[in-house]
Amino acid sequence: MKRVMISAGEASGDMHAANIVKAIKSNHNNIEFYGMGSTQLHDAGAELLIDCADIAVVGLVEVLVHYRKIKRALNTLRESLRDNPPDLLVLVDYQEFNFKLAETAKSLGIKVLFYISPQVWAWREHRVHKIGKIIDMMAVILPFEEKFYKDANVPVRFVGNPLVDKTHPDKDKQTCFEEYGLSNAKKVVGLFPGSRHGEIKRVLPIQLAAAEILLKDKPDLQFILPVASTLNKELFDSYLEQYSHLNIKLVKDLPYNVMQCCDTIMTASGTATLEIALMGIPNCMVYKIATISYLILLQLVKIKHIGLVNIVAEKYIVKEFLQFDAKPQLVADEINLILDDATYRKNMVNELNAVRDKLGKTGGIDNMADLILEMLD
Repeated sequence: MKRVMISAGEASGDMHAANIVKAIKSNHNNIEFYGMGSTQLHDAGAELLIDCADIAVVGLVEVLVHYRKIKRALNTLRESLRDNPPDLLVLVDYQEFNFKLAETAKSLGIKVLFYISPQVWAWREHRVHKIGKIIDMMAVILPFEEKFYKDANVPVRFVGNPLVDKTHPDKDKQTCFEEYGLSNAKKVVGLFPGSRHGEIKRVLPIQLAAAEILLKDKPDLQFILPVASTLNKELFDSYLEQYSHLNIKLVKDLPYNVMQCCDTIMTASGTATLEIALMGIPNCMVYKIATISYLILLQLVKIKHIGLVNIVAEKYIVKEFLQFDAKPQLVADEINLILDDATYRKNMVNELNAVRDKLGKTGGIDNMADLILEMLD
């Protein structure tokens, strides 16, 4: 039996890894998957050595705070590589952690497939050459990334974006409205604060304060907040306690079911910005990390935007309220504009549809599954 270790370090990676495992297992039951992920990867049939929910953090300071937990997880996986080497190591995003795991695997002669490229084209471009030395193949999901790696002579395959396949509801909108207790007669604003504890801590208070401003202007607004698969509803209790008058619907469901109910969304950075674009929902981005992390990154990042939707579009189509500009009033003003200005809203929807076209056709997960099988031969 072939054995594949897979390492995914946060909610989006857990989802992608789970979908890949399910795609392979549907036709091949002679491959064993194990490693790091969370509930979705486990439910797909992989054995979890590490639950990534405890170490999903972003920002330099945040990593330092959780350093011991992260180091323990890395050592556990390294020991597994040494004691019982797999036929293939598949790394899903979570770059700094997974690069260290790749180095260990390479030193042991284990083949390494990295899925979802780190944004080396955005900062520290020189790292691409180091990456080429510790992986056997880079599987990219953004069209422009393939040329970047080819130019650096790093083995690369554009497999397509998995979100194109997976970003759709599994229930109709009316059913979701009834399940969530929403009224069809009132507008719905989504609060998507992210999937990491640090994001909830820094982004959610801004979104909640913006929602309070919006409610004063539009008393009939409804608010909904999806809980990421890696988080528990209880995490939100302390944040929502002082905002009980907003009557926010806290929902543990497929995020796309929630998205389709929203007239507009305020979202954290990350995969969600592309998912919301694929759903065609007008939105704005709110993001904040530790100040020292932001100031350091400000000196390193070479691209104009940080939102994936704007990066793919290669222009500013969704407003980004970052760090010192992440102010509730500014966010509320943008949401009001989306709700009130039909032309502005329509133009944004058209731009989001253009992003969907850029991401290509369906089949990304199946292409990735085929690549894994190819590397196992």
